[in-house]
This record gives sequence, C-alpha cells and structure tokens, in this order.
Amino acid sequence: PALGLFLFTIARDPLRIIILIAGAFFWLVSLLLSSLIWFIAVKASDPRDEPLQKGLLIFGVMFSVLLQEAFRFLYYKLLRKAIEGLVALSEDGCSPISIQQMAYVAGVGFGLMSGAFSMINLLADALGPGTVGIHGDSQLYFLTSAFMTMVLIFLHTFWGILFFHGCEHRRWWEITAVVVMHLTVSGSTFCNPLYVPPLVPSYLLMAIAATWAYLLSGGSAQNLRRFLLCKS
Repeated sequence: PALGLFLFTIARDPLRIIILIAGAFFWLVSLLLSSLIWFIAVKASDPRDEPLQKGLLIFGVMFSVLLQEAFRFLYYKLLRKAIEGLVALSEDGCSPISIQQMAYVAGVGFGLMSGAFSMINLLADALGPGTVGIHGDSQLYFLTSAFMTMVLIFLHTFWGILFFHGCEHRRWWEITAVVVMHLTVSGSTFCNPLYVPPLVPSYLLMAIAATWAYLLSGGSAQNLRRFLLCKS
C-alpha cells in the first residue's frame, strides 16, 4: 500500500519527490539524534540494572517521538519558506504545489523512512542467530511487525496532514492530538511479546486520523461516494 501511494501520487512529479526525500531526511536526522542520546544514557548507566535499562528504553522511545514531531515542525517552517520562494519565482504569482499537498508528501516521506528502518530491524532479527517462535515464543512476530510497519507509514502520512493544518491555522490542539496519538502508538509496542493487542488501538487510531485528515483536506461523504462509484 505504501508503495502504491508513492507510485500513483508522487513518483510522476519531480517537486513532490524532492519534498518526500527531504522529509525522509528530516525523520532520519531526528532518529540519529534520539539514538545518540539513548546510547549515551545506556553507556552512562549500569547495564546489570534491568529496571533502569527498561526505563531508559521507554524514555528513549518517548523522547524519539517528541523529537520526530519537533523536526516535523521544523520541516513545516522550511516548506513555508519554500512556498514563498516558489510564488516569487512563478510567472502567475501562484505556487505549483499547495501546503496541503506538501503536508501529504512530507508525511509519506516520514512514513517511508520509518517503515524502512522497521524493515531493517526485522531483517536483522531474521538473520539469526536464533529463530523467532522456537521454545514457545509467539510465531506472529514477523506478521504483526509487518502490519505495524504499514500502520505507522499511514499514520505518519495522516499525522503530516493534521500537523501542517494545525500549524497553518494555529490550531495547537490538532498538533497536540498528533503528538498524543504518536506517543500512544509507540507506547503500545511495549506490550510485546503480546504482538496482536497493540495492533487493535493502532488501527483504530489510523481510522480516526484518516477520517480527520480526509475532512481537513476538503473531503466529504459525497466525494467518497463518487469515488467508490467511479463517477466524476
């Protein structure tokens, strides 16, 4: 599904590809900084203290979420400046891409990079030395991880639309809602090795975020019905 989003809505437009790659880069920088801080915290603590190490892991995940949203805000500010430059350079005084389209493409960029790193972690576990599912462990690890990766890609896409809309109209409660949803989905992964329960709230939040983003983008029930019936 994520590949379909890229091929049908982004791949044909060079400007959208640039925005997507830049969004992926911003997410990557946020991950690098959060990983660096977590690495320093782990090295400075006692590795034999399991409660402390678990607490540091929770802190690292929550801090990473906040840092990702901070970089999303920085990317919004950068794209806002870019729109002003595009308007100044255009002959008709109009930007070739709207802020809503930028929000969508930036969200896809965040999501694709997040999904890519999730896949890297899965491949690392698949290489060994052990095999997941032996000795009574859950055999749903790879399947549920794939579904979680997909939902995170879509959530980042919808969060991008909601976040940019909140910044554009100074609706800080929309930005807060994005941060809370991101923290909730990331926190639900601590239920592992119970792999299925975290998927339920994550997909419910995805449905809510998708509906919300659709309405903020100008969508309506009538437009959705026309789309499903293939009517113009």
